[in-house]
Amino acid sequence: MQKMMTNHRLLSVIIFICLLASCAPQPVTLPTVIPSALPTVAPAPIEQPLPTPTESPSLPVVEPTLPALPPEPQRIEFVTEDNVPLVGYYYPAAVNPAPVVVLMHWAEGDQTDWLDVGMVTWLQNRGTNLQEREVQKTFDTPFPFKMMDSNRSFAVFTFDFRGYGESGFSGDWSKYILDAKAAYRTAASLEGVDPDQVIGIGASIGADAVVDACENCLAALSLSPGDYLGVPYADAVGQMEKAGKTTMCVAAETDMTAYYRCKDLSGEHFVKQIYPSGGHAMRLFRQELNLDPPVDDILYQFLDAVVSW
Repeated sequence: MQKMMTNHRLLSVIIFICLLASCAPQPVTLPTVIPSALPTVAPAPIEQPLPTPTESPSLPVVEPTLPALPPEPQRIEFVTEDNVPLVGYYYPAAVNPAPVVVLMHWAEGDQTDWLDVGMVTWLQNRGTNLQEREVQKTFDTPFPFKMMDSNRSFAVFTFDFRGYGESGFSGDWSKYILDAKAAYRTAASLEGVDPDQVIGIGASIGADAVVDACENCLAALSLSPGDYLGVPYADAVGQMEKAGKTTMCVAAETDMTAYYRCKDLSGEHFVKQIYPSGGHAMRLFRQELNLDPPVDDILYQFLDAVVSW
């Protein structure tokens, strides 16, 4: 009996333990939640653009300034391709290096006419009087050139064609182109000159020579050209046009030879000034003519247009 009760209690304990086990909370396995992709949010528009990084500005290259040469003329002896000795004068500019203007005289005078008219000192723009050499007085007084801007100063080279002034041999107009070529080359080689800025200005025979001989020149202005050297002025201007070089013709209607050389010419790089009257070549500088516009205005505008300062 006692044994039966013991077994009954044991069975009761076992049943109770089993009941506890079945009633105990079971571990819960949570479902795996895969989060959905988050929506893409566009950035707010930028009302002002972001500043870009600034680079240090490149400083201009400063060319070393060379001291200006003295203003007094330098006598230059040079030789042409056919071995003819010529004489010229170099008048340095107030800056170094400087553009150089090669002045070629007319048949009625020589290189001193450019001094007489006052053009050399005007181009130099150095406030000096260089009319100390003996000159033939074509003009009673120098032409009243207007003062040039203070930052403008040209070197000037004048010379005598063969058979004129200080140059030797006889005057052979067919050879003047050789003289002009030698003058251009000599001017470009002078100390204080920018060889890339050689400009020719000539009168009459010089008006033809400045374009006929323009191999290394930048531009040329002709005062009363006339086909005097055996090359038609129109052909010479055409060669300048092909090379992209500026040519200007200045003439008066009363100077028929020059007028008919200039009046019908045109081109992208060709300009002209035709006066109703005024005479030939250097006579355009006579004060009493009161040309409108004055010759010095024409010269200055031409030089300022072709030269790089």
